[in-house]
Amino acid sequence: MTGRRSHRDSSHQPRRDRMDAERVSDPYRARGKWKEPTTCPECGAIFHDGRWQWGTAVPGAEQHLCPACQRIRDRVPAGQLTLSGPFFAEHREEILQLVRHTEAKARAEHPLERIIEVKDEADRTVVTLTGSHLTHGLGEALHHAHHGELDSRYTDEGDLLRVSWSR
Repeated sequence: MTGRRSHRDSSHQPRRDRMDAERVSDPYRARGKWKEPTTCPECGAIFHDGRWQWGTAVPGAEQHLCPACQRIRDRVPAGQLTLSGPFFAEHREEILQLVRHTEAKARAEHPLERIIEVKDEADRTVVTLTGSHLTHGLGEALHHAHHGELDSRYTDEGDLLRVSWSR
């Protein structure tokens, strides 16, 4: 065999820095194609060229809640980011600023990736999100910027990505 690896090569290891592939079907994902053009009456996102994006609504466009607005209305997150630890407590505002900045950057390009809520609990802060990709990306951004312990896992049902960051 030349320098290429076969897919059957047992020495191949999957990359550990990538999010797991979607584990279950998402009830908030459309079962078919949305009519084009479709506009979300809540956030103003438009469905165009097969995806939700920011743009100018076309007069007379269909009106349907986008999956992110539907999740926000139903209060059903796709991701949950838990922040804890003494370092987090001391640098809470700085870390939440990084979370909000990262979310704003992602939302500018991907309207379905948003924060639902930031909630303080006794010894931690829990951020719920509309997308698992954003949840994963926030965990990676925190780990990259501040190190600490990072744990990502899907719930047993497979429909919620839980990411915990602690330092």
